[in-house]
Amino acid sequence: MKRFHENQTVIYTSPEGQMIDTFVVFDTDLATGLTHINHFNLKVPSDSLELHAKTVGRYHLPMADAFSFEIFRKMKEKYGYTGTPAVERELKPEENEQSKLRFIAKAS
Repeated sequence: MKRFHENQTVIYTSPEGQMIDTFVVFDTDLATGLTHINHFNLKVPSDSLELHAKTVGRYHLPMADAFSFEIFRKMKEKYGYTGTPAVERELKPEENEQSKLRFIAKAS
């Protein structure tokens, strides 16, 4: 099993045979063998990926500059799964004078 690391630029070959330049969002999961890539947020087997020819080492930046990379990293931290479920609240309609008048009108 090939292992791809976070932020490496790879070429993904789709089941239709289309070759797409993308990059790895998270490392290859050793338990499942799937690699999380940026293209449609897919998790794909490592045999459908190959390291891009212009990738230089493990820490190749897929962005045009380091600033863009930092923004991407912060967004991933902000919106990534943290292991805690989202807060769920029960919504209740607000009561106001109009809703009370409608209720009284229906009762009459």
